[in-house]
Amino acid sequence: MEPLHPTGLDAYKPKEIAELVETAGVAKARLPLTSMLTLAILAGAFIALGAAAYTMVMTGADASFGPQRFLGGVVFSLGLVLVIVGGAELFTGNALMVMAAIDGKITPSELTRAWIIVYIGNLIGAVAIAALFAGTGLYDGPMGATARTIAEGKATLSPTAAFFRAILCNVLVCLAVWLSIAARSATGKILGVILPVASFVLLGLEHSIANMFFFPQGLAAGAEVGPAAIVQNLAIVTLGNIVGGAGGVALSYRLAYRPA
Repeated sequence: MEPLHPTGLDAYKPKEIAELVETAGVAKARLPLTSMLTLAILAGAFIALGAAAYTMVMTGADASFGPQRFLGGVVFSLGLVLVIVGGAELFTGNALMVMAAIDGKITPSELTRAWIIVYIGNLIGAVAIAALFAGTGLYDGPMGATARTIAEGKATLSPTAAFFRAILCNVLVCLAVWLSIAARSATGKILGVILPVASFVLLGLEHSIANMFFFPQGLAAGAEVGPAAIVQNLAIVTLGNIVGGAGGVALSYRLAYRPA
């Protein structure tokens, strides 16, 4: 679709964003396997880098203090900024592909294939960054104590709390992606990402891909978290992220701007 504002200064309108999201969904679904997996690994690594920076920001701070958590969220937004501006495939943001599926522009099998490949790639990237940080010695100091606290706190969340926190989290993540698509410049995309992401971190919501880093990071720092607790958290949070992104954002905007 050709830009309607030749100056490049105005954001795309919501209906235009919906069209761009559908077009992007088709392109994402039909990426070759090698490209899709590589971009997914990068996205997992990017989110992990933001999560590692968040861990350091929260080290020595009162984790219940709102302004400190908000600062941590601003730093954590590095991950999605790298995904959006640098270019990568993130499972949680790809919940928006449901718009293209509902309109029949991609098949359910194409959507499922993309989600599975991207999810696996995100996991590889996040775990790889955790492994690299394990070799830095940073977890031997105060950062390690913070990493343990984060992982153990997530492992003890009740399934209900984890599920609803995951729904709300991906509503904000997909809105961040939506706002970034509205922008026509890298600066605009970055500004569109920061507040929604910082807000979900501030509120203590649950992001499946970030947790793919937080758990290995915590284990590397000596956290007492069992594999069953990790698998349960990731399964529940992943499902909640799908509900929040695909149902809460993609379906809502499709009904609003792409009526049958």
